[in-house]
Amino acid sequence: MKKNKIIVIGSGFSGISAATSLADRGYEVTLLEKHNSPGGRARSFSQDGFTFDMGPSWYWMPDVFDSYFESFGYKTTDLYNLKRLDPSYKVVFGKDDYMDLPASFKALANLFDTLESGSSIQLDKFLEQAAYKYEVGINNLVYKPSRSVSEFLSLKLLYDITRMDVFKSFHKHIRSFFENDRIIRIMEFPILLLGALPQNTPALYSLMNYADIKLGTWYPMGGMHKIVEGMMKVATNKGVKLVLNADVKSFDIQENRIAAVHTSTETYTADVVVSGADYHHVETQLLPKQYRSYSDEYWDSRKMAPSSLLFYVGINKKLDMLEHHNLFFDEDFGPHAADIYENKKWPEKPLFYLSVTSRTDESVAPPGHENLFFLIPVAPDLKDNEEIREKYYNIVMERLEEYTGQNIREAVVYKRSYAHNDFVKDYNAYKGNAYGLANTLMQTAILKPSLKSKKINNLFYTGQLTVPGPGVPPSLISGKVVAEQVAKEYSQ
Repeated sequence: MKKNKIIVIGSGFSGISAATSLADRGYEVTLLEKHNSPGGRARSFSQDGFTFDMGPSWYWMPDVFDSYFESFGYKTTDLYNLKRLDPSYKVVFGKDDYMDLPASFKALANLFDTLESGSSIQLDKFLEQAAYKYEVGINNLVYKPSRSVSEFLSLKLLYDITRMDVFKSFHKHIRSFFENDRIIRIMEFPILLLGALPQNTPALYSLMNYADIKLGTWYPMGGMHKIVEGMMKVATNKGVKLVLNADVKSFDIQENRIAAVHTSTETYTADVVVSGADYHHVETQLLPKQYRSYSDEYWDSRKMAPSSLLFYVGINKKLDMLEHHNLFFDEDFGPHAADIYENKKWPEKPLFYLSVTSRTDESVAPPGHENLFFLIPVAPDLKDNEEIREKYYNIVMERLEEYTGQNIREAVVYKRSYAHNDFVKDYNAYKGNAYGLANTLMQTAILKPSLKSKKINNLFYTGQLTVPGPGVPPSLISGKVVAEQVAKEYSQ
């Protein structure tokens, strides 16, 4: 029997997930990747003895990864070695003012009580609700393809949704449990990863706190790219054909269907196309205007998650007072947030995140060295040049040197920056975004761009600009969700 030929564009987490899920169902799947290695934003690179993950650095929701690999007959432990981090991360409020968040829930509850009397009891209540949201949200809602409101009309699901605080902001929700400013800042941190202010994020996403506190923060030894390697091993074992250096340039469209996909070097015939590439780029650059599902005005009105200014830095000595993950909350987040979401300009006093994977993993830096990964969240669609990047490099380095009491810049032996222009060049990212759409109420579920084109009958989408949204676990789920929709319409 002739197999349906499926072309998947982009080998990020969602693209590999979709390709593997479809190959597992018996389709002939070709995975096209623009770069010379798979992974998309989760690529890695090595230079001068250092290994850097280029993008995602947090391993949360281990159950989602376990479920993903188990669905193909594998265990996570078959593919990479996970280590739970303890402390989960460090929060820096200023010089000689920091807090390590322990992996143990009991120890964390005791820490909260030192900040606000009785807050451990409140933490229990908060997490009891968050656990319910996690169970319903991660095991049910995020697997909805969100193509019709009817998907959400069952009495059981409507009852669940009423308990999910969908219409209440996280900002109000967290303050109904805690008063201490530091506890609030710690609890709001995971929400910032969703690309919106707590005031604009549904309280549903307290499920992220459950993932953080109860399920833990982990690290795959060797780096986050080990996940990509594991996923590709499963994909190729299922029959997926990976083609590297295959930048998609155009489509052959016949009778509202894509008949072929053209790259810079080859043409691939297709029965179905699944795009894990930037949704806006595919719509506006690869499809003629009459075949676009959304107008330019629609895209311009979308609330994008932040972009990022990243620095990959190798130094020739060890640093004190740092953990694997470090959050520098030593400036007021209010002005920084306003510059991202309202003023849309480069921040004057940015908060930043610093990952030092060499604290956990000796393989990622030469002996006696450290690898540093800095991330400053910034507004999308900003002017980006080397002068601006250098200004912020010195800002974060000055604050890091003040905190550690060490001269760091003189120890730098490798340095690379990455920002808006690179996101556009490497990923065709709309407005140079790093995380896709912000997870606001009006961009949730059926209010996101659809996973299927409204004009092209055999074109589907996966990834951070469609359901369920940005993040590594949602991307794994996105690939499986779109594969199921393809299978329903194109049975083998």
